[in-house]
Amino acid sequence: MNFDLTDEQLQIQRLVRDFADQEVRPVAEELDREHRFPYEIVEKLAGLGLMGIPYPEEFGGGGADNLSYAIAIEELARVDSSVAITVAAHTSLGTWPIYTFGSDAQKEQWLPDLCSGRKLASFGLTEPEAGSDAGNTRTQASLEGGEWVINGAKQFITNAGTDISGCVTITARTDKDEISNIIVPNGTPGYDIEPPYRKMGWNASDTRPLAFSDCRVPEENLLGPRGMGFKQFLQTLDGGRIGVAAMGVGLAQGALDEALAYAKERVAFGKPIAKFQAIQAKLADMATEIEAARLLTYKAALLKDAGKNFSLTAAQAKLKTGRLAVRASEEAVQIHGGYGYIEEYPVCRFYRDAKILTIGEGTDEVQQMVIARALGA
Repeated sequence: MNFDLTDEQLQIQRLVRDFADQEVRPVAEELDREHRFPYEIVEKLAGLGLMGIPYPEEFGGGGADNLSYAIAIEELARVDSSVAITVAAHTSLGTWPIYTFGSDAQKEQWLPDLCSGRKLASFGLTEPEAGSDAGNTRTQASLEGGEWVINGAKQFITNAGTDISGCVTITARTDKDEISNIIVPNGTPGYDIEPPYRKMGWNASDTRPLAFSDCRVPEENLLGPRGMGFKQFLQTLDGGRIGVAAMGVGLAQGALDEALAYAKERVAFGKPIAKFQAIQAKLADMATEIEAARLLTYKAALLKDAGKNFSLTAAQAKLKTGRLAVRASEEAVQIHGGYGYIEEYPVCRFYRDAKILTIGEGTDEVQQMVIARALGA
């Protein structure tokens, strides 16, 4: 068993780490405070080829593996989760279904812009009555005269409302007992992008509800065979959980970095608080849990790269890292004391950003259900 990263993976790690430190860190607090989407950062990420890391070069992607992608998301989340989720949702949820299930024509139409980062993609699954119970989709799509006529609503959708958003792939009922996936381009009449949510965290990412009112798209916008939408989105979520798990690892690592640096500088009772056993115990536990979570996340990515079943490991990684991110950011705030409650310190933002990692891409309870089923329970 080899735990060493390849030269290419190390190169991507260094590239993204340097980018996050030099380009993202100086503006992360400002973007969060102003709830401003990081257009300039996304453009620079696209210029570096980082918006399509695991996709073939023929489509404008990076031609790298899924472990490289997970490493990149981890390094971004170490500094800012809003930037990380923008890349992760675009790559894992938005682009992946088109790459995996799309026809040659759909791939030719969408992938060059998406893999290169010129356009962002989003995935519309969650609805007001269909969150964890994703099979309870209410959105309807009726085939009329060679067009799908879509009516319904989606919520908590990432990347759909930016100036560079290209399309959203939505789940819809194409018959009473049939769910299909359909690509809806931005700008289609009847596709209304609602105002963004006011959120606890991820304030620089784009998250909105979507509405469809007699929205018409061509019949050929159906993604894959009709009626296969349920199976398609389950596979999509499996892969997406690797990206979200990487975010949890990165956020926890960022919280540890900030806590350790502060503990070395903060003097109390005549010495740095890092010299006190109580603080050392917190730091030691955080470091140990992060390393375990990182290995679990990397294992999920390696299994996917090997073409093996990774559903169980991805669910375990997502469950582990989400909870870890919450605990690690809370401990980082505690180590900072009163300063940890002040927005000028990154750990305050980390703490707010962490909680969604136990909810999005399947709640902890859903992950437990997936894991229990895999165990035969």
